[in-house]
Amino acid sequence: MRYPRTVLLAVLAAIAVLLTACGSSGSGNPVESSGVLRVGTEGVYAPFSYHDPATGQLTGYDVDVARAVGEKLGVNVEFVETPWDSIFAALEANRFDVVANQVTITPERQQKYDLSEPYSIGEGVIVTRADDDSITSLADLRGKRAAQSTTSNWAGVARDAGAQIESVEGLTQAMALLSQGRVDVVVNDSLSIYAYLAETNDTAVKIAGATGEKSEQGFAARKNSGLLPDLNTALEELKADGTLAEISQKYLKTNASGGQDAPQTQPRSALRLVLDNLWPLARAALTMTIPLTIISFVIGLVIALGVALARLSSNVVLTNLARFYISVIRGTPLLVQLFIVFFALPEFGVRIDPFPAAVIAFSLNVGGYAAEIIRSAIQSIPKGQWEAAETIGLNYAGTLRRIILPQATRVAVPPLSNTLISLVKDTSLASTILVTELLRQAQIIAAPTFEFFALYGTAAVYYWVICLVLSFGQARFERRLERYVAK
Repeated sequence: MRYPRTVLLAVLAAIAVLLTACGSSGSGNPVESSGVLRVGTEGVYAPFSYHDPATGQLTGYDVDVARAVGEKLGVNVEFVETPWDSIFAALEANRFDVVANQVTITPERQQKYDLSEPYSIGEGVIVTRADDDSITSLADLRGKRAAQSTTSNWAGVARDAGAQIESVEGLTQAMALLSQGRVDVVVNDSLSIYAYLAETNDTAVKIAGATGEKSEQGFAARKNSGLLPDLNTALEELKADGTLAEISQKYLKTNASGGQDAPQTQPRSALRLVLDNLWPLARAALTMTIPLTIISFVIGLVIALGVALARLSSNVVLTNLARFYISVIRGTPLLVQLFIVFFALPEFGVRIDPFPAAVIAFSLNVGGYAAEIIRSAIQSIPKGQWEAAETIGLNYAGTLRRIILPQATRVAVPPLSNTLISLVKDTSLASTILVTELLRQAQIIAAPTFEFFALYGTAAVYYWVICLVLSFGQARFERRLERYVAK
């Protein structure tokens, strides 16, 4: 078969648009000239960085400190919510200027980043279940399972003590695993633990001992950022005028040891929490999850058609290029592909915003898998169809458009529908590159309330409903296609 040059050019143009239209190079304007301090924070790490259950607004100790620093510097503060395990990669990729997320000051981090003067000071503590008396010091951690954020310095402390590290995204998940008996211990900063105990009154866990290490937390910026003098000056002023003490009193209850409590809202039941957040979850699905699915699938199908035709081409170069593309896509995890597009490309001067980056990664992924589906569907059409079309004067493109693809569509619809449904669920991975889709919204709501089952279960129902609708649409579409098939 002769491969049409127009189809190849269209596919190459589509890929070029994907890689360049949404990208930009450069490192961004300095804070002084832009008037904006971009702050990276988790948004799911109560009480330091989380969303207020009553208002849905980003709040917390680190958030308020960052806002106060912004006021001292005379600049606006913009927060970029990022999972902890990728927060330093996002900092290096210039997604924001500083990290405000209880970043512990360590010699290793000081070598790689600009770290400010500390704005909170605590000590390392060892947390176990209340009925576990086997652990009282670091020496008892050998062979125990510890739930830790892998990039946290406390993970290093537990690992050095001989503990087996179970990776989690943050303290809330770590404490949930400990309470459920899935791990043996959590090592973390005393301020975080005291705040957690004050917030939850969790009697299933206890502080069993101390690590003997003092912990100081500050802002982190890229090396030689030029921000340290201004940050340190602002923090010194906030200490001197009592602002830091006031913020600490509000969120940490004066080290959670009997200080004056800040006013607290009445805790909501799990049912009330779910009912109050049905619309925020639905909005995340409607504005992020579904559009991300549709856009990525449509672009992916265009790529897949071109790659499938290239695989069927008699041109050896095109065939091998298509084989290589499919091999790379199917041989690497989707999460790695997302990270390459979002975190790695900025090292080469290509900086792509979160949503377009997710579209690019998902589209390329769909293109790799759907290409083989389309190729097999085309090959399922009898060869006589090509020959008959040629006898009536149709060229390759006309035969493909009028004869082959309409018949191949009926064969390809069921497996392509499965790809679409899988893509709906795969969009949850976009939360790792700053896209606030359905799962990320559920994480945000669950973080300060610790109602993981209720919120994650609700998110699962939303995904299920979306997939049911797509399955119903698939069945209707298949019935329409069957009307033109001779019985």
